[in-house]
Amino acid sequence: MKRALTSVLIAGIFFSGSALARIPDTVRIAIEVPYKPFVERAPDGSLTGFEIDLGDALCERAKLDCEWVEQNWDGIIPGLLSRKYDAILSSMAITPEREKQVLFSIPYYNNPNIFITARHRQINFDDKASLKGLTIGVQRGTIRDIYVSTHYADTFDIRRYASSQEADNDLKAGRIDLIMEDFGIAVDTLDFRGEDSPYKQVGPSLKTPTNIFGKGVGMAFRKRDKDLAAKFDQAIESIYADGTYYRLMDKYFDYDISTPPEGVAPPQQ
Repeated sequence: MKRALTSVLIAGIFFSGSALARIPDTVRIAIEVPYKPFVERAPDGSLTGFEIDLGDALCERAKLDCEWVEQNWDGIIPGLLSRKYDAILSSMAITPEREKQVLFSIPYYNNPNIFITARHRQINFDDKASLKGLTIGVQRGTIRDIYVSTHYADTFDIRRYASSQEADNDLKAGRIDLIMEDFGIAVDTLDFRGEDSPYKQVGPSLKTPTNIFGKGVGMAFRKRDKDLAAKFDQAIESIYADGTYYRLMDKYFDYDISTPPEGVAPPQQ
């Protein structure tokens, strides 16, 4: 009798664990808004942008019903772990520290991280002493916040913002000397590449060290949701293989952010 009861209990435990890890009927995906051109709000109130189009394409390819959930960056991983949603698709870099908390998909894009200042400013990163006392803006809790805090805590006056847009606004208003930003965001919000732009890039373009900047950007899931992550991995590979990814990329960017999965060649043009 006791042995039979034990078997039932063990079976119940496995069943329970399996039920908790099953793919939900509607997959809720968290994203921070705005983060142009990856996501922004259209005049009619709907969400638009590269990651919105990408996420919709991935859900269609994976044959999943999905819905978007808006979430501030500061609480985006805690919200996932507390089951407010089932996945994050919001330009999250795959870093060793985050991998301790969540399960990542394969990367779907990778951008360098750069420093931007006003065009008239002379800022020389080769002379670290000359940077002393300058005020730099970063979005709080991002890989750029970690990088600046690690390498320039004794140099820059670091000002942290709830969003990258707030940091950009303070740069535009002259309240800070420079910002560290994702290349794609800076292209869209500051258009620093044009000679007539009031802004310019200074210092290095950074994708390393990988212990801070990670292996690229991926979707994040709870660690036990391996089946859900695998579905999105397959979908990412599929949209790279048939050219869908590149069509979406070209819609929003005039530079290459692609990170083709290993073994998946771009389609012939």
